Amino acid sequence: MACYFYILHSASLAKFYLGHTCDDIQERMWRHLSDHHGFTSKSKDWELVYSEEYADKKAAYARERQVKSWKSKKKIEELINQKS
Repeated sequence: MACYFYILHSASLAKFYLGHTCDDIQERMWRHLSDHHGFTSKSKDWELVYSEEYADKKAAYARERQVKSWKSKKKIEELINQKS
């Protein structure tokens, strides 16, 4: 089972959302864009801009926590751009 660390971007909010999932990543995107309550419900223009695959949920979650600990939009943008 593959798990993912991923980054979404909303142009209208000019914000990133960092998450992890062991679901199909497109299915997870659909849930972010559906009617729900939570951070990503504030906008419907979220785009998947970055992802990394991991062997298990623990590793994907550890990567999410690592990147969140940066607390730096600039470093997140650099991570996204280095994969392009």
